[in-house]
Amino acid sequence: MIKVLFVCHGNICRSTMAEFVMKELVRQRGIADLFYIASAATSREEIGNDTHWGTKEKLREQGIPFTKRKAVQITKADYEAYDYIVGFDRENDYEIRRICGPDDDGKVYSLLSFAGLDREVADPWYTGNFDKTYEDVDMGCRALLAYILQNK
Repeated sequence: MIKVLFVCHGNICRSTMAEFVMKELVRQRGIADLFYIASAATSREEIGNDTHWGTKEKLREQGIPFTKRKAVQITKADYEAYDYIVGFDRENDYEIRRICGPDDDGKVYSLLSFAGLDREVADPWYTGNFDKTYEDVDMGCRALLAYILQNK
């Protein structure tokens, strides 16, 4: 089983969007049983809260199913449990390493790096632009899935 954890600041916008997009991509390919996909936060600010309404709205618009959930924080144990720990910006990357320790096994990635881009996925909590975030998340998840399938 390939285990992917998406991690953003609060676990209500970008990471949940990526979680549900990736789940739909593997479902469409008929390979969902090969994956365990989840999301988490680096902060404790939104712990217990459901997905942001703007993310839900964008997922509905795109026909991507989602479920009710509660934000959780990444733990040191998650580093051992997951094969891919995927952040969205430099702050996420820093905080993942602060919580989990050094990335000795090379499991921590930036989502857009899979698409060959060296830039961050903007946080729609601050920008209000869920459309742009979705475009980046969809592109990144598709590239991540292609990378995983080529390297498994």
